[in-house]
Amino acid sequence: MARTASKVQELVREDPEMESAIEYVLERADEETVSWGDVSDELTSGQWGRLIEKGVLVDSDGEGFDLENPDAVREALEDDDLEIPDAPDEGSSWTKWDKLAAVGSVSMFAGYTFSSVRDPLASTLDILLGPLLDLLPFFAVVMVLALFTGLYSTLLQANLMDMELMGEYQQRMKDIQDKRKEAKERGDDEELERIQDEQMEAMADNMGMFKEQFRPMVWIMLLTIPVFLWMYWIVGFRGSQAHANLATMVMPIVGPVEWTDGFVGPIQAWIVWYFVCSMCFTQVIRKALNIQTTPT
Repeated sequence: MARTASKVQELVREDPEMESAIEYVLERADEETVSWGDVSDELTSGQWGRLIEKGVLVDSDGEGFDLENPDAVREALEDDDLEIPDAPDEGSSWTKWDKLAAVGSVSMFAGYTFSSVRDPLASTLDILLGPLLDLLPFFAVVMVLALFTGLYSTLLQANLMDMELMGEYQQRMKDIQDKRKEAKERGDDEELERIQDEQMEAMADNMGMFKEQFRPMVWIMLLTIPVFLWMYWIVGFRGSQAHANLATMVMPIVGPVEWTDGFVGPIQAWIVWYFVCSMCFTQVIRKALNIQTTPT
């Protein structure tokens, strides 16, 4: 019975019009043995040949053809979830501006290594951010920057990621996994092998989902890396001279620490403070603006 259902599933998956063709043959076969002349008004010769080739129709001692297992065929046609869904159409693609943003982001990573990139970029940004240090202590400046980066990160993710498309990718993988579990439970090795092939194809198709996820990331990095380089420059990059007089910060549990002290292993205190503020502000912003950044 399972083998017949698998054959019907494969036929419908290859050609959706086969579903109505099989339904018509099933209707005629319930009454009598069927021949080509009985169904030629609804079926094409190609559809008729495929039913015989797949073994859904078997020879009835030269008097026509019978369905191999009418109950299995009927059950397969009644199963709304029988067909494994196709890969979703990619509704968006990277524009030339997205690609330029990616190139710019990668280029700015050089600032973490080369002072010839970091210093001009940080000193230029200091024209805008430097006055904040005259008004606020450094810990408050970091909070302001974390709020700002959290806001535009959330807005970029909400506007550049197609949540519906990503949801379709995830739903497709879930459907395939459900089908694989069902085939394994009923011991249908032939169907299990076919579903495993589908799963491998789906994993390759999921590159579209990764593209959707990475698209806003290049813009986030393009805006965030300069801010990070400026903070590195202010506190003194890797032991170099600081560009501002920064007060000691009193951290929970550990007490007073210098901003360049290792707080979590080699991770400096200012980096930990920035990420804690950024995560908190991002969650508040998402809730306040009712923005969903993950597929439902």
